[in-house]
Amino acid sequence: MSWQSTASGLEDEYIHAAALSWLVGDEDAVEIERMNSYHGSAIHIVSAKLKRRGQATKSLIRLGLDVLKQLKSELSVRMDDENVIHIRLDLLELIAGRVVLASPGERRTIKGRAKLEVYPGQDAFTLGNETLDVAINGVLN
Repeated sequence: MSWQSTASGLEDEYIHAAALSWLVGDEDAVEIERMNSYHGSAIHIVSAKLKRRGQATKSLIRLGLDVLKQLKSELSVRMDDENVIHIRLDLLELIAGRVVLASPGERRTIKGRAKLEVYPGQDAFTLGNETLDVAINGVLN
């Protein structure tokens, strides 16, 4: 599971980092990379990568029941051929403490990618549904 946000050189990248820290539940998992854009202006890539299944599930649980149900209902359009579930969260809402799904280009977003480990004989769509069900059950319990 990975999350990424881009902050301009004029923004406080630590606000993005705090939002990602809450989302992944681990401040140490968040990295800030400072670089220049193609046009020369400063930008900051704020990212968090979770390699273990338990950490990734906890991050999904933090999305909340409504978002998880929406992801499950939209799974067929959110999952690609590489078995990755694509998630975009509204950045401003997340900074305000609310988790809201966003569409590309709508507003500033945090991009999430949940890579599923699909083995021969397994159906990726079924596994995606099961993964989201585990997260939904985690919210309910």
